[in-house]
Amino acid sequence: MALRTRLTLGLAGLAALAACSESAPTASDPVATPVFNNASDKAGDNPVKHLFETRNSPAIAAARAKPGGGTGISYHGGPVLQAATKVVAIYWASSPIYNNGPAAGTFSTSGNSGDNSLVGHFMRNLGGSPYFNINTTYKNSAGTAINNIVTYTGFWANNTSAPTGTANVTDAQMLSMLSSGFTSGKLVYDANTLYIVFTSGKVNLGGGFGTQYCGYHTHGNVSTPAGTKVALYSAMPYDYAYPSACTNGTAAPNGDAGADNEVSVLAHEIEETTTDPMGNAWYDNRGYENADKCAWNFGTTYSNGTGIANMKLGGKDFLVQQNWINSGTGGCRLSWP
Repeated sequence: MALRTRLTLGLAGLAALAACSESAPTASDPVATPVFNNASDKAGDNPVKHLFETRNSPAIAAARAKPGGGTGISYHGGPVLQAATKVVAIYWASSPIYNNGPAAGTFSTSGNSGDNSLVGHFMRNLGGSPYFNINTTYKNSAGTAINNIVTYTGFWANNTSAPTGTANVTDAQMLSMLSSGFTSGKLVYDANTLYIVFTSGKVNLGGGFGTQYCGYHTHGNVSTPAGTKVALYSAMPYDYAYPSACTNGTAAPNGDAGADNEVSVLAHEIEETTTDPMGNAWYDNRGYENADKCAWNFGTTYSNGTGIANMKLGGKDFLVQQNWINSGTGGCRLSWP
């Protein structure tokens, strides 16, 4: 789950910050689009990671407990991705990671045509769904609700220096790889885009895959044609490589175990980036973000004859964790209203 590993602010500090209103924004956005303070970064790594912990982690129960009153989650003044959440997929491997994914070496900066994988289908259909509509219960400092929009704007099937086996890949290496994409034109930089780095097999993306977490989101410095910028990015390793730690343990509803088991973690990271891109917007008084509070909680499920699902997106069945509703007394939901 997206537990904060902030080096400069412990949980006690987070509890103090959470003294603000449980649900109503109170401070003005510092800027119209995300800007990050990377003063404490080392070698391009950001010390703030929001981990989606493994299924059997003892922190799961702690995240699900509702602290305080109100909705159980608080606003801390930072910007959100209010207008829209844009996503770009980087498939960093020597061959397609998921069935029917884009061919190695190909890229698109103007849409997602060419990505026919189940993961691509999920990203195309997440926005506008009753599920992602849960995020509209979160607001920016002006009191404007987040829009129910996710746009899959491009991909890069990067087969250059692709990690293999159980190679450890650091955040500095991910940021360097993203920088190469921006400077070569394979990627287009945008401050409000989440760049999602997918890898294959047991490649240890970030250093704790399968033992500590199944994915995470954060931010860091990248080089672009316009100079050094800060990019939002997510580490999305191949979760089916560790089925007991990073999958739901049920049959895949589309018969595609790799992709079927990736999308719940993917949804987790997209919705947390939407509501807390800088790490200073929406989280509870222990530092848990909205999706953390419902991690590995799938609600009501059904069998589609192939596997277990709980929602339909774009005509396909998926099993996706619930998300925390910031309304009333809060709680985990699969849709809103």
